[in-house]
Amino acid sequence: MKYVDEFREPQKAEALLQEIERLCQILGKPIKLMEVCGGHTHSIFKYGIEEVLPDTIELIHGPGCPVCVMPKGRLDDAIAISQHPNVIFTTFGDAMRVPGSTTSLLQAKAQGADIRMVYSPLDSLQIAKENPDKEIVFFALGFETTAPSTAFTILQAASAKIHNFSMFSNHVLVIPALEALLDNPDLQLDGFIGPGHVSMVIGTDPYQFISQQYHKPIVVSGFEPLDIFQSIWMLLQQLVENRCEVENQYNRIVETQGNIVAIEAIKEVFTVRENFDWRGLGDIPNSGLKIRPKYGQFDAELKFTIPNLKVADHKACKCGEILKGVLKPWECKVFGTACTPETPIGTCMVSSEGACAAYYKYGRLSKVAKKNIPEKSQVTISQKPLPACGNSR
Repeated sequence: MKYVDEFREPQKAEALLQEIERLCQILGKPIKLMEVCGGHTHSIFKYGIEEVLPDTIELIHGPGCPVCVMPKGRLDDAIAISQHPNVIFTTFGDAMRVPGSTTSLLQAKAQGADIRMVYSPLDSLQIAKENPDKEIVFFALGFETTAPSTAFTILQAASAKIHNFSMFSNHVLVIPALEALLDNPDLQLDGFIGPGHVSMVIGTDPYQFISQQYHKPIVVSGFEPLDIFQSIWMLLQQLVENRCEVENQYNRIVETQGNIVAIEAIKEVFTVRENFDWRGLGDIPNSGLKIRPKYGQFDAELKFTIPNLKVADHKACKCGEILKGVLKPWECKVFGTACTPETPIGTCMVSSEGACAAYYKYGRLSKVAKKNIPEKSQVTISQKPLPACGNSR
């Protein structure tokens, strides 16, 4: 990839859209496709992709937002650690405002806890070096995308013999989550737009079970507009030809075997938890990562006493159903009213990858009928180059 404009050319988008329309006419039935990654959700809304697709295609938003799937109980545990005396608690910015059962990390910081936003776990390690009399804890969360950076940081801390540093591990795995979704009888899907960033680490081979056991096609996709259009076209082509395969649209970044060095680092530092509680999806076996006993000195769950309780979501919040793809954000009664980015009730409104945040940011506060959307020739994508995409974990 030399220039990002190559993936935002309106003429190519129009050509792909015409092919998508042709394939939809051949299929002659409604098609439901799930984009697993929250980064795809935001790209879809930012560029108005959903608005120009044929009426028969429905995009379902999946659970690929690591902050969104964090249950309240784990947030409460993080807050409890941050309130220990002599602790400096570090975290990514989008976890600061996620509400726990009674407060958030941002509110705990306002009440006196030493909580600092960092951009990587290495920033946390540097704080540990600069504050040898303090206990530094990093809030490690994310899918396989961010797990390697956590693993490499622990290996570096071990090599440097830094003893005042630990991780509160909440890393989760995408494959068990997809299995849980596919086993859900309430969710009937025709195919998956596979997560690009996760696949950059794990490769495409782990998705074979989707095509072989569940007979669903999946296309691993990039995040630019043409990436997403092409991935949808590839999925429809599979459906027309009655194929169920794992295809890689994002082959400029993703390799079949993934990143071997990153995978080995994860295996060295982490082991799989027997189960992990996901918001909306409940306990999923073998779906989380915990630090191996070999590196137990860097495990905050062993260093500190935490509540370790399951806490129910707010009754009015529908984040769980949204994460499962059962509901759209505008079907939640508090969406855009009591629940906004300034006053979030659920995680989907807080995270930069949350579906509710995407709907709110790009003006989808209610269901919009297709008949009220401008003709395709009037849509932004065919008139001028598209703006830049945001980043995604």
